[in-house]
Amino acid sequence: MQSYIIYLIRHGAIDETNRGRYIGRTDVHLSDKGRQALRSIDEQFGYPYADKIYASPLLRCTETCSIIYPQRDIQTVGALSECDFGDWEGKSAADLAGNPTFAQWLQNSDKTPPPNGESGKAFASRVCRGFERLVEEMSAENLKTAAVVTHGGVIMTILAMFGLPQAESYRWRMDNGYGFAVRITPMLWMRDRVMEVFDTVPFAPKVRE
Repeated sequence: MQSYIIYLIRHGAIDETNRGRYIGRTDVHLSDKGRQALRSIDEQFGYPYADKIYASPLLRCTETCSIIYPQRDIQTVGALSECDFGDWEGKSAADLAGNPTFAQWLQNSDKTPPPNGESGKAFASRVCRGFERLVEEMSAENLKTAAVVTHGGVIMTILAMFGLPQAESYRWRMDNGYGFAVRITPMLWMRDRVMEVFDTVPFAPKVRE
């Protein structure tokens, strides 16, 4: 049976994250430095070709696609959007210091959602269902490779839930513009819902003619 390769790539940098603010569903543009960094990574390494490009619908992801996969059609997947921080969107930990709900969320985000936001458990469930549907679509369309441009939290969740070797989500952190390559073997996926994390993305310096 054919195996499938998926490249999970984190979007480029945004100013708000660099200021320590919680930015989930807030739709912000890439920063100028973020755009420049993506072009530099692409020039030095080159992003891998993929039969199909998927992305979170948020601007920082679709703008990343336009830089690293120019002139390619993009299919957005709402389920792969970043966590919704609700009333805490745009705020920093310093802004929320002394808030008892924030303290509870830091202790156990699975059970304590931000006000009008999404719990860690709900976020993980949404992301995993969305990723499973993406794999089903790849199989149905007979795609060998796909690139998924999404958020750091989304990638860490996917790899913590499905990735081999098994590791806590924080072990799968990556810088903006980078990510991981995974291989899905259909029999193993259908039986155990696991996949092999076999490399980082991009792979190697771009070959120059």
